[in-house]
Amino acid sequence: MTKRFPPISPKFPVMQHGADYNPDQWQHAPEVLAEDIRLMKLAGCNVMSVGIFAWAALEPEEGVFTFDWLDRLLDTFVESGIFAWLATPSGARPAWMSAKYPEVLRVGANRVRNLHGLRHNHCYSSPVYREKTAILNGKLAERYANHPAVIGWHISNEYGGDCHCDYCQAEFRKWLREQYGTLEALNAAWWTSFWAHAYTDWEQIESPAPHGESMVHAHNLAWRRFVTDRTVDFCRHEIESVRAANPELPATTNMHMIEGIDYRRFAELLDVISWDSYPTWHDAQDDSQLAAYVGFYHDLFRSLKRKPFLLMESTPSLTNWQPVSKLKRPGMHRLSSLQAVAHGSDSVQYFQWRKSRGSSEKFHGAVVDHVGHEHTRVFADVAELGKTLAGLGEVVGTGVPAETAILFDYDNSWAVRDAQGPRNMGVGYEKTVYAHHRALWARGIATDVIGSEDDFSGYKLIVAPMLYLCREETGKKLERFVEAGGTLVSTYWSGVVDENDLCHLGGFPGPLRKTLGIWAEEIEGLYDHDRNGVRMADGAGLEGTFEAIELCELIHAESAEVLGVYTDDFYAGRPALTRNRLGEGRAYYMAARLQDDFLGAFYGKVAAEAGVRGALNAELPSGVSAQVRSDGESDYVFVMNFSGEPRVVELDGQAYDDVETAETIAAERIELPVNGVRILKRGSEAGSAR
Repeated sequence: MTKRFPPISPKFPVMQHGADYNPDQWQHAPEVLAEDIRLMKLAGCNVMSVGIFAWAALEPEEGVFTFDWLDRLLDTFVESGIFAWLATPSGARPAWMSAKYPEVLRVGANRVRNLHGLRHNHCYSSPVYREKTAILNGKLAERYANHPAVIGWHISNEYGGDCHCDYCQAEFRKWLREQYGTLEALNAAWWTSFWAHAYTDWEQIESPAPHGESMVHAHNLAWRRFVTDRTVDFCRHEIESVRAANPELPATTNMHMIEGIDYRRFAELLDVISWDSYPTWHDAQDDSQLAAYVGFYHDLFRSLKRKPFLLMESTPSLTNWQPVSKLKRPGMHRLSSLQAVAHGSDSVQYFQWRKSRGSSEKFHGAVVDHVGHEHTRVFADVAELGKTLAGLGEVVGTGVPAETAILFDYDNSWAVRDAQGPRNMGVGYEKTVYAHHRALWARGIATDVIGSEDDFSGYKLIVAPMLYLCREETGKKLERFVEAGGTLVSTYWSGVVDENDLCHLGGFPGPLRKTLGIWAEEIEGLYDHDRNGVRMADGAGLEGTFEAIELCELIHAESAEVLGVYTDDFYAGRPALTRNRLGEGRAYYMAARLQDDFLGAFYGKVAAEAGVRGALNAELPSGVSAQVRSDGESDYVFVMNFSGEPRVVELDGQAYDDVETAETIAAERIELPVNGVRILKRGSEAGSAR
């Protein structure tokens, strides 16, 4: 049954609302700092992330530490009822360190060392950087780990990037020895006989380089995995440097949609997951496609630990680094913030509290603008949301009852990008994953985003789009899942390579062939102007013909039944959609890239067959999604309108109360204005939850 998780901090069992706060930038203006406290309370903000890029303010000279300003701030927070996520400031180092110890600066793939500047321009392998980080972190922990204002550690900021220095090359070779054991095994796994690239000494191996080796796909994959492990190891180093002073203090690091890191590797290390979300709202009249995309990432980060997460950064208005810095329309701040809560967040936090006066983010959105007072539209939006969040205490700690999961592996994404075919103009792995997730999101179906190593039990439906890199053990797990009664959906370009990016022999989809009951002979990349069609067979449960674009696979049905066939080209009449019954379950295979009209109809049918329920037992209007949080006794249903137009949503006959007004809803339908959201409460029907 669904359960309520303990609050992220026992000091603070409420919905968190706050921002990145940089008082180190305003030490020359104490009147600004005093005003900030008044404005925080006025906005309903109860937590701030402090010290994120404060290394120079904390250690202006090597070995000289200045904590007086931070002492005053945290003591003032206690007096004002405000809490803090205290950051380790490793995201940017002071100039004195770069000048005295240039080894801390990163070396690019071109083997040129960077100059001082930017963020995350440091080497995770540098002994000096690790030493200096541990010293400062340790002093912060000694001084503040038991401070009553501090509720947790904000470890660094948006880890990312790689370094190709000599330290990292040595660590890469060490890592390869641990992974492969012998050069013979490495050469076999990397297929180095191609182009006569076999290695005869470990010292011959370097990281991929634009002016050197970059075409051995297993080599590229190994480097990306190594970079993840090196980043995780540095994060572990930081946590260990603060943990001893108060082992009960939770630690998080704010993640972002960075493609080069497998964030699942952080899950066991961190006590709570947090991430930073910056959508480009209002790029279209209807924001629902973008909302579904954001919902995917909320689901992904929630699924890393399968419990509530934190929205650590968002903007209350605009960014200054996107192609167009567009203002949030009325209602969008509330809607987009509550979307995070609907998908499992126990916080809404911003970058930033007060706009910087200079440098690269001086025009980035903030709660307090350069004008410096509360009489702005954005401040009013934040204060209004603060009141709403203050009334959602009963939602804090509730789970998301997902019976459906999307299988998304980071190394699969890396391997697909490297594949060199069948559409080098863009094979669209992420685009495909988003499309399948969007079809579920539009029906209000709660969906976890899991990896191949995760537990599949408890789900009724697993969707594995373009599972190109499929290990033998993953194939066996999915086979057992279907045999036990689960429903699997897979697509073209699955089961092609193993964990070393070596093609499976004996016919694609490799380890999935028995489960799916098909053999994939060829795959064709279509030009953008090309089209094919997929016509549904009688008795398939779907009717009509649907348009296929970009990728069409030519398959043979072995044990699978054919539900749809191609309509055009030399493969007209061949299978395009199949279903295979295995044990107590079934497995579907889409041989072609089909679009939203098909995916919507298909997942409506498949979800119903699998016994998967949406948040509301009613058809949702276009552009509206509904998501549920539950503690097993009460469900909290968030009904959200991203359509850009007013919508009427039919309810399903159950008894609902409005969480914000506590009024019983007697009507059979509710009206949502543009960017409208309602939070409804009912008795729980959640069943199992993750």
